[in-house]
Amino acid sequence: MTDLDALKEEVFRANTELVRLGLVTGTWGNASAVDRSRGIVVIKPSGVDYASMAPGDMAVVDLDGREVGPGLRPSSDTATHLELYRAFEGIGGVVHTHSPYATMFAQASREIPCLGTTHADHFRGAVPVTRFLSEEEVRGEYERETGRLIVERFRGLDPLATPGVLVAGHAPFAWGAHAAAAVENSLVLERVAQLALGTLGLDPGIGALPEYIQEKHYRRKHGPDAYYGQGKTPPS
Repeated sequence: MTDLDALKEEVFRANTELVRLGLVTGTWGNASAVDRSRGIVVIKPSGVDYASMAPGDMAVVDLDGREVGPGLRPSSDTATHLELYRAFEGIGGVVHTHSPYATMFAQASREIPCLGTTHADHFRGAVPVTRFLSEEEVRGEYERETGRLIVERFRGLDPLATPGVLVAGHAPFAWGAHAAAAVENSLVLERVAQLALGTLGLDPGIGALPEYIQEKHYRRKHGPDAYYGQGKTPPS
């Protein structure tokens, strides 16, 4: 198996995992991965049903969006993925879904506040929401402008610490070190959105989890002082 074949297999598995986890309906979603050493991105082909896909069907483009070799046409969201890869150097995989709870927050143009430790374990602070695209941006290169919109929203934020975003009126995007990590972050994003919606229903006036608890839970799993899991020594 060549390196490209392996990357196609990785992306194929990421896309089918979105279906297994219930994060996509129909063809409403896509996953991709980048090989930065070769300057290529592998992504789900546009409009192809997940049940009929095979690893060899995955589309390949360069970082400028040019299709590499023969094959199926890449996802219509490819330009958004490319903007994220160009701007967020530490990521290796991107996922876009219309998962129900996260999409509810996106449609409400409302960030997902950090209300509990489940959220804090994975996302540092609230999951941000973008502004709406302008009419001019929508009439232009819509998918590329969507990517630029996300990058704009992350000015001053660490995309590795908060590996997901809600595009206002649209849906979530998530990313990670590789395609499987992006899928995992997409799943966590959906679950914390579900928990937040339920919590806000019980107490609409609830505030965010205290900052010191958020930081404790985030740093248990991330960064140089992380000790969650095997082989790491907890503080005495």
